Amino acid sequence: MEVFLASKANLTLLIATAILALSTLLIYFKFPTKELKDRVNSWWYILGFFAVGIMLNLTLAMFFFGFLSFLALKEYFTLIPSRQTDRRIMFYAYLAIPFQYYFAGIAWYGMFIIWIPVYLFLLLPFRQVLIGETKGFLENTARVQWGLMMFVFGLSHLAYMLTLDEVNGAGGKELVLYLVLLTAFNDVLQYLWGKSFGKHKIIPKVSPNKTVEGFVGAFFTIIFLAWVFSFLTPFTWYESLLAGAIISAFGFVGDVVISMIKRDIGVKDSGNLIPGHGGVLDRVDSLVYTAPLFFHFVYYLYY
Repeated sequence: MEVFLASKANLTLLIATAILALSTLLIYFKFPTKELKDRVNSWWYILGFFAVGIMLNLTLAMFFFGFLSFLALKEYFTLIPSRQTDRRIMFYAYLAIPFQYYFAGIAWYGMFIIWIPVYLFLLLPFRQVLIGETKGFLENTARVQWGLMMFVFGLSHLAYMLTLDEVNGAGGKELVLYLVLLTAFNDVLQYLWGKSFGKHKIIPKVSPNKTVEGFVGAFFTIIFLAWVFSFLTPFTWYESLLAGAIISAFGFVGDVVISMIKRDIGVKDSGNLIPGHGGVLDRVDSLVYTAPLFFHFVYYLYY
């Protein structure tokens, strides 16, 4: 059974690799612009890191996702206004990451689910009090806690999902693969549908390139793809359709929420770590919403 499960996940990765290879050929020989070349080259790195981090073993996967949370949180902290004294609170936020992923790795659900929303939520303001800086207390505490919830707590649901037991022939690796692929496809499909048919702006002040047509087209396409890839899950056909609706709708929400942060700060991309894709936040913006919501959808139904 383990060989069969591995073959399902590996087959899906093989299909994704084939699609990416075809896209690479089309871009290099049909649409050879620098931006598109940078984007497709970056997707090769993303796919490679994802395959290594997810498909080898649980310990490596915990380090992989923990490092991803660290990069996302660090990038977020570089964007928000901060003072020298604020960095002491940020240190405790970084320190929370290995504990959160340790709880995920040993599948301690009780501690995993309250470590950041309860313990860190209560600890960080008190640490700020001990510093003694009253000015900006509320703003700084709220910024750090929000970053922890989004980029550590939210993303860590991917790591915990890997520990879920097999149900109806599908385990944690397959569920993570299902979620990540559909979330990535949703971003791409919103862009393609919007470019092809988009006329009506959906949130012009936050993300002027997002259109109603792009959202609706991606929404129904992802619902269909959720059914197509449901062999990676324990879902019935109607559960897979609902999962697709959750991933598409809240992937969009995550995207525009991070866009709102960048608008507020006054930057176009959160960074330049990934050529053609901006920063880490530009790649995980949808996952910070889809990961916890999809996890609890699965957990409620089967665990």
